[in-house]
Amino acid sequence: MNASAWEARLKALDIELWGQWLIGAVIIVVAALLLHRLLRPLALRLARFSVVATAVVRHGDRPARWALPMIGLLIATQGVPEGTTGLNGLQHWLGVLTILVIAWLGMAAIAGVAEAISELHPSNVADNLHARRIQTQTKVLARIASGAVMLAALAFVLMTFPRARQLGASLLASAGIAGLVMGLAARSVFSNLLAGLQIAMAQPIRLDDVLIVEGEWGRVEEITSTYVVLKIWDERRLIIPLQWFIEHPFQNWTRSSADILGTVMLWVDYTLPVAQLREKAQTMCRSSTHWDGRVCVVQVTDATDRAIQLRILVSARDSGQNFDLRCELREGLIAYIQKEFPQSLPRLRALVESEPAPTAPSVKPSLPPSPAP
Repeated sequence: MNASAWEARLKALDIELWGQWLIGAVIIVVAALLLHRLLRPLALRLARFSVVATAVVRHGDRPARWALPMIGLLIATQGVPEGTTGLNGLQHWLGVLTILVIAWLGMAAIAGVAEAISELHPSNVADNLHARRIQTQTKVLARIASGAVMLAALAFVLMTFPRARQLGASLLASAGIAGLVMGLAARSVFSNLLAGLQIAMAQPIRLDDVLIVEGEWGRVEEITSTYVVLKIWDERRLIIPLQWFIEHPFQNWTRSSADILGTVMLWVDYTLPVAQLREKAQTMCRSSTHWDGRVCVVQVTDATDRAIQLRILVSARDSGQNFDLRCELREGLIAYIQKEFPQSLPRLRALVESEPAPTAPSVKPSLPPSPAP
């Protein structure tokens, strides 16, 4: 038998083997999908007693539907005889896809755990300080863990390519200049990642915290792995790198609690009875839904040659309610002064004195001379 006949026979044998493998692959995929269909309700039933397990099963449903057939096909290729045409390429790409699907499954599990922890600690309650602390740590750490899974999956995929392994070895051999250049180029990226870890652990800021940054008042809307989104009071968004919070001072109005004090400043005349205004301010505070019942004080804080300055110090449960309370008091007290003590509004006094007009000197009328005797 000549060489061409052997080649034709081997090709026919390969085609027959691949036909058998293809039939087996279809059976494996169908069996894997049926297994997923059977195991899914069982997993949900077993996980119903735990919020975390339920969220993990729900998030991992779709990637698991792909992971089971991929693993089955990869195992099935082990039964194909060595030397079969195209076997190495098929095993390689099935291995790459399996790595990617497993990474997808791991990231889905991380997302499920993060979602469950957020559900267990809702932030829509009156005292949500602890919940916001837990949610901030969870979201930042979940993003970091997902990034680590992606990097690990990419590394495993590259290791399956022989040329990539050689490229990695050559890069390691010349890591002097290349490492310096890459380190300088990625300095901001790594600094933001490290800043994200510091923020997750030390928590100088949390989700929904009220911050004053660069003179802007806003709430922390989102914390990503590289930046923070601050929602300004007028619906604008301020994007701030994480490293900025490590290197610069800023104000956090909700660091330990949301309770806050606010002031209302009024200038009035010296004739205003401060005691009556103090009673009016306390009455307004007690009738306001924004006051938390802690502080309502009226004090004379300054006096000039024209007027006196009053400071009304009030407390509220958060900065938003405190702002509304201060506006309410300012408007109400001005209206009260206008109605009850209009003469006590700030005024400018001036004393104008006019000098009397000079009088003309009195002239005695001259008498005619008397006649001579």
